[in-house]
Amino acid sequence: MEFLLASAIGALTAGGIYMTLRARTFPVIIGLALLSYAVNLFLFSMGRLTIDKPPIIDPSATDYTDPLPQALVLTAIVISFGMTALIVVLALRSFLETGSDGVAMDDVGEDGLEARDGKARQ
Repeated sequence: MEFLLASAIGALTAGGIYMTLRARTFPVIIGLALLSYAVNLFLFSMGRLTIDKPPIIDPSATDYTDPLPQALVLTAIVISFGMTALIVVLALRSFLETGSDGVAMDDVGEDGLEARDGKARQ
């Protein structure tokens, strides 16, 4: 089970990094979502979850589960949902204003600055 969870986290991370490095906005959004899922799984696995153990102090319980990773993951899910919604709105606005969701870097000179007259700086 540990190998399966580690493999899932690794696959989500690799897919997220690959999608984030694409030159279009929609794959970047999907890549960031995959990275957030990988981080959530990582946080959840760090809690060493136990089955059928209470998360609160009970006099009759002999073992407890840590509620902190669960709270962190729930908070991270809410934050990642909000950030994904914001990025989608920004990407949609950018697409509507420019007509393209690609990142064009044709007119960039060696110094990384774009020329104002459409020609790259020399």
